[in-house]
Amino acid sequence: MRSVCVIGLGLIGGSLLRAASTSGRTAWGAAPGDDASGALADGFSASSDLDEALRRAASEDALVVLAMPLPEVDGVLARVAELAPECRLSDVVSVKEPVARSVRRAVPGARYVGGHPMAGTSSSGWAAGSASLFDGAAWVTTVDERTELEVWRDVASLALDAGAHVVPVSTAEHDDAVARISHLPHVFAAVLAAVGADGGPLAMALAAGSFGDGTRVAGSNPELVRAMCEGNGTRLLSVVDDALGRLGAARGSLASTGSLAATLKAGHHGRQSLDAARAEPRNGVRVDLRAPDASDGLAAIGARGGRITALDGDIALGELP
Repeated sequence: MRSVCVIGLGLIGGSLLRAASTSGRTAWGAAPGDDASGALADGFSASSDLDEALRRAASEDALVVLAMPLPEVDGVLARVAELAPECRLSDVVSVKEPVARSVRRAVPGARYVGGHPMAGTSSSGWAAGSASLFDGAAWVTTVDERTELEVWRDVASLALDAGAHVVPVSTAEHDDAVARISHLPHVFAAVLAAVGADGGPLAMALAAGSFGDGTRVAGSNPELVRAMCEGNGTRLLSVVDDALGRLGAARGSLASTGSLAATLKAGHHGRQSLDAARAEPRNGVRVDLRAPDASDGLAAIGARGGRITALDGDIALGELP
């Protein structure tokens, strides 16, 4: 198994260092301050010295994984360019196009495959992490024109060892999808929480499951959420327009006829679509990573809602709904 260097040891990076170590990999991390101290205190290989971690990664041909908020990526890539310019490189940042652009600009020799585990909590920092955070989660691995499938296999293998299943998609498809199912929910949660709080102490005393579930992610660090959402701002803007159109239609119907039937039926159908997708039987599929069209085959699996569940040498084994 390839060794792993995790840069950033908050919730996601810290969980990845734990999971990689638990799987039997040689793994180490770097982060400033309390996160590195916490990892060391818990018996993991960690340091506040980024340069030292990257030098080791270069000498061991390790997979370097960036696990910090988007605004911090460029600064770390500057050190990668200096100390490990041809490394195998991935990330766990929640938006992919800005990271890919930064990598191409700052470290053109890096062998980069983007990643995004669809897992997390509203807490942050090393202490919030867990080796089991990724169990059963979808882990995006980007497949684009420049993707080296040897490195893609390294990233996919790490994700599988961490307990996730792998969803191979293009960078653009990922950012389109997460604008709808991740970034917009964060914006809605913030709005819902603010509207509820404006109701005063009685509203807060009566708040139950629907309000708690709908506002859970509003408890996340707002600066981290801001970086995530603004990093995908163009796509999010389009999705917000879609949502505002639906809210406007609901308001118009409520004002004119007193009915919310169309809005609620559409939402009910949307939720049923999620439940059906999760319960749908799946058929096995194989992709030979040595084939000339392997990248296209992988991307097609992800685009159809499929996933990779195992690697057998150069064969990726997956499932399609």
